[in-house]
Amino acid sequence: MSRYEISFSGELAPGAKLEQVEANLTRLFQADAQRIAVLFSGRRIVIKQDLDHASVEKYRQAMARAGAIAEVRPMPVEVEEIELAPPPSEDAVPAQQPSAAAASPQPLKVAPRDEYMAAFVDVEAPDFGIAPVGVDLQDARAPVQPPAVDLSQFSLAPVGSDMGERRRASDAPVPDTSHLKLVD
Repeated sequence: MSRYEISFSGELAPGAKLEQVEANLTRLFQADAQRIAVLFSGRRIVIKQDLDHASVEKYRQAMARAGAIAEVRPMPVEVEEIELAPPPSEDAVPAQQPSAAAASPQPLKVAPRDEYMAAFVDVEAPDFGIAPVGVDLQDARAPVQPPAVDLSQFSLAPVGSDMGERRRASDAPVPDTSHLKLVD
């Protein structure tokens, strides 16, 4: 994802007056007159960096409305340099015989590439090969016996039965109280 920085060198939009632009930028950045004076010193001042495209465009438009022309530049992408280890020499890796390799994995001897890796020289790790295509690598599992559950106390309702809940005593019909009256 590209990152950008926005900067200002004191350049005004055509027809903009310096005093008005200074006042607008003071309100925009909520800065004092001394900081705004630094913006108009003639040097390139970075306002904000490490912004995405949408954010840098908002800054640029706000400064344009204030009468200042901002400069947008892509930030350089830092690429980490990686030094590859030299390939192993012919005498460092002994040739393995196919019958011995298939019988049991042999420990792999690797020359350390730097001080950090030198700490792992004495680690014994087998040199596992690659299985042929189509081989099942999953361990075999014993068949699982289903649990013995006694379901003899259960029965099935006839086809078309009402499977709703049983009525409770609290579900009795509400008594008719329309004939009752209050007398003063």
